[in-house]
Amino acid sequence: MTDWKVQGSLPPTTHDAWMVEFERYKLFPEWQQRKSMTLDEFKYIFYWEWGHRMFGRVVGVAFTGPLIYFAARGRITPQLRGRMALLFAMGGSQGLVGWWMVRSGLNEKDGGWVKEGQSREIRVSPYRLASHLCMAFSIYSLLLYTAFDVLYPKATQLSLASVPPKIAAKLPALRASAAGTAGVVFVTAMSGAFVAGNDAGCAFNTWPDMDGQFLPDAAVEGQLTPAWRNFFENTALVQFDHRMLAYSSIGAVATTYALARRGNVWAVLPMPTKVAMNGLVGMVTAQAALGISTLLMYVPIELAACHQAGSLVLLSFATLGAHSLRAVPLAAGAPIAAAAAGGAMAGGAGMVLSK
Repeated sequence: MTDWKVQGSLPPTTHDAWMVEFERYKLFPEWQQRKSMTLDEFKYIFYWEWGHRMFGRVVGVAFTGPLIYFAARGRITPQLRGRMALLFAMGGSQGLVGWWMVRSGLNEKDGGWVKEGQSREIRVSPYRLASHLCMAFSIYSLLLYTAFDVLYPKATQLSLASVPPKIAAKLPALRASAAGTAGVVFVTAMSGAFVAGNDAGCAFNTWPDMDGQFLPDAAVEGQLTPAWRNFFENTALVQFDHRMLAYSSIGAVATTYALARRGNVWAVLPMPTKVAMNGLVGMVTAQAALGISTLLMYVPIELAACHQAGSLVLLSFATLGAHSLRAVPLAAGAPIAAAAAGGAMAGGAGMVLSK
């Protein structure tokens, strides 16, 4: 789709209308690189883009409608008003970010991005693609975190008198590790946008090595200037970075799970934390298998889509884990008070822990 309207539009309904849309697409350099494209192939990519945009509008209506209703009835607490406003602004700007991304794949004049290498190719900028994905994941994470706040405003609290000081002293490290895991998983998912934007998954289709090397020569012999561009545009280095971040995610999950399981910590954890910890271990294993399979099979669309969806599921468990431990004091030895008024609360069989 070569244009963008806030309200959206219906797809062409007649052959003549489709031809008009197809001829408009042919005016852009992107088509000049794919002159063999047929009308049916054009319809295929058109419907994917059109469906994506319209689904985004549906999500906007699904958020805004209830927001107006609950705001009019005074059901939105003061603590949530600022967050709702932020989510509304982020959702509204996501459409603009998406069009800004699409424009980069049409031509150079409109801010287009040219892939350097053996051939110059007009394509969507991986920087703008990553920005669009980052915004989407940020909106989702904030929505999920907010949903947990609403779902778990109160909880059945454990009596802190029953939590031995030695166990309580181990909780800050677990909270920090859970938050760090969420951060690493998020960054790993964002690096996947650069893998997709550079078609980096279509090279070095071996594992655990990269065509017989740990770090390919092409990754350290990058010729792009300034040098930092190699981390985002050099195919070999982009894939290497994604692999290393994936290993870091596995290590972060393993560390967090080990901290949750050490001593008698597991016995005092709230149920949402236990669900998150077990989910993280299972999902990071599945996600690693999906990533390796996608690479070895030369990036089939179905597997690639599952791999991206898997990153969202993994981030969901990481968000739940961080949220369920949000009331744990970060400083070791800080006092923990049970059921303190105004204290942060974790759901299920959770604890109220003073900050």
